[in-house]
Amino acid sequence: MLENLPIDLIEKIIDSLPVEISFIDAEDTVRYYSKGDKRIFKRSPAVIGRKVQKCHPPKSVDKVVAILSDFKQNRRDVAEFWIHLGDLFVYIRYFAVRDKDGNYLGTLEVSQEISKIQTLKGEKRLLD
Repeated sequence: MLENLPIDLIEKIIDSLPVEISFIDAEDTVRYYSKGDKRIFKRSPAVIGRKVQKCHPPKSVDKVVAILSDFKQNRRDVAEFWIHLGDLFVYIRYFAVRDKDGNYLGTLEVSQEISKIQTLKGEKRLLD
């Protein structure tokens, strides 16, 4: 239960994950981003409170708007894509966040550099 953890510990846990997380509320306003020191997409504290449309390159804004519209209209719950960014291969996923009644609360953006993951072969078991 999250209420058993101090907020600063929750932040440290999230920042330790091998992904970048951003949360955009139901009004398309950026409310949170994880602060890991190896972020692919650098964030400034100035993005908090800004509309997400102002945080993306102009050529991708229409796609972001379409995804958010689909989430709000309950046409989809996930959108995913992957891009090459220099030497990095980045997997980006958007997830609709909904309450128990299915009402749209916002969007969680999760980005991860997956080059190493793509090279995995066979299996490695715990303690191998």
